[in-house]
Amino acid sequence: MAFADLRNEYESPMVVACAVYRNGVRIRDIPVEDAGPAALADGEFVWIGLHEPSIDILTHVQNRFGLHPLAVEDANRSHQRPKIDLYGEALFMVLRTAQVKDACIVYGETHLFAGRGYVIAVRHGPSTSYGDVRQRCERERAMFQRGTGYVIYAIMDFVADNFFPVIDTIAEEVAEIESHIIAKTFTSEEVNRLYQLRRELLGFRRSVSPMQEVCARLERYNLPIIDAEMRPYYHDVHDHVLQVNESIDNLREALASAFDAAMMLSASSQNEVTKRLAAWAAILAVPTAIAGIYGMNFEHMPELRWDYGYPAVVGAIVAICGVLYWRFRKADWL
Repeated sequence: MAFADLRNEYESPMVVACAVYRNGVRIRDIPVEDAGPAALADGEFVWIGLHEPSIDILTHVQNRFGLHPLAVEDANRSHQRPKIDLYGEALFMVLRTAQVKDACIVYGETHLFAGRGYVIAVRHGPSTSYGDVRQRCERERAMFQRGTGYVIYAIMDFVADNFFPVIDTIAEEVAEIESHIIAKTFTSEEVNRLYQLRRELLGFRRSVSPMQEVCARLERYNLPIIDAEMRPYYHDVHDHVLQVNESIDNLREALASAFDAAMMLSASSQNEVTKRLAAWAAILAVPTAIAGIYGMNFEHMPELRWDYGYPAVVGAIVAICGVLYWRFRKADWL
């Protein structure tokens, strides 16, 4: 690809930001094609933000910062499992992001390259911009002086905190469906939605659970690029992820209970209908049987020529049906 074409790509929305920092202060913005260790003075580091970059930009950044080919290969492809890999003194991290759109959980990915003097964040899919994270870091200069270790923490904390709105949204929907179940006003669509939400939460858990291991490994690793004093902050992110996992498990149990309750209420309603149908069938069987007997074309039948035979038969039918109706009402079948 020609240099002019490369420059056009660098100026495209694929390059979100590229800034140099020293002692917690933003020194300057630089073009990503000029970023690299040679462009940095002592105590400076560069923070690059990319959104679904082309392979040409990733290859250029790889050559500039000496990124490991396997990490670049992973960063070029989405649908990676959350993980953390070490390549010498550099690390490569994959984080899954989540948000609710159109009543469904949609996932994005963030791939982080971090080493001495650089942090490169590569976003894929429908993930939230890290502009707020950058602004937060620039405001908290005292913490931002810790360099790349604090940037990694800030991004992870932002990702973990954005899991909670997803939990809250699903919890509100589950509570609404549960209220309908208790009031016995639920619909078949709501029962189907319970099943869909259980599947959504299963996928959500698969995206969140691996972050526990990522946080745990960051707490244990003795990396030169990460200040040891940052470990409690990674532990705080670890606690948030654990809380999200526990909330997911609680919601799945609530969904299972709501689904079972809906099924039991549906079965109970069907039983009530069955009992009523059986009761009316028993009552209607009396006139049907008597009318069937007297409707046969036999010449010699009891009371066939009796003047009061018809009223007597009708009265017997009414009396028997009345007794049956009273007994079924007493047994709460009608």
